[in-house]
Amino acid sequence: MTEEAKTSEPQTGPAVSVVGPGDGETIVLGTTRMRVLEDGSHTGHRLAIAESVLAPHTQGPPQHRHARHDEGFYILSGTVRFTVGDQDHDAAAGTLVMVPPGTPHTFANPTGEPAVMLSTFTPDLYVQYFRELQEVLADGRPLTPQATTDAMSRYATEPATDLT
Repeated sequence: MTEEAKTSEPQTGPAVSVVGPGDGETIVLGTTRMRVLEDGSHTGHRLAIAESVLAPHTQGPPQHRHARHDEGFYILSGTVRFTVGDQDHDAAAGTLVMVPPGTPHTFANPTGEPAVMLSTFTPDLYVQYFRELQEVLADGRPLTPQATTDAMSRYATEPATDLT
């Protein structure tokens, strides 16, 4: 360790964020319940993290591509089916799926049991998309394919229409 490092003042910056088991912002979208654990406000907007519970037989979003962020999924329990292009991958508990920008993907829970996954978004851009979809539902409007596509477009995401 250098002498400078030994004598420098402690770094000041954002406080450590601790989100307990019952804490975090809850977003409900149909049969999916998401708990936002980090929305980017404590990471300089470099990273967001959410826990999602997919009810049995939950269909995911239309296959789509993100232009500006990576998305990661770590399966905590159950099985989640990821469709990447024309390939399906059944991811059981303990599986990590990383989706880089530009890669078409979607996910679903085709099983009769709930599935729980931890998702990361780097940067945090996509958390606001989920908030916007919840607002549509809260306003009593239907979550139509067009409403979903319109919201996606505001967060550097587009449907992978060349795969449908």
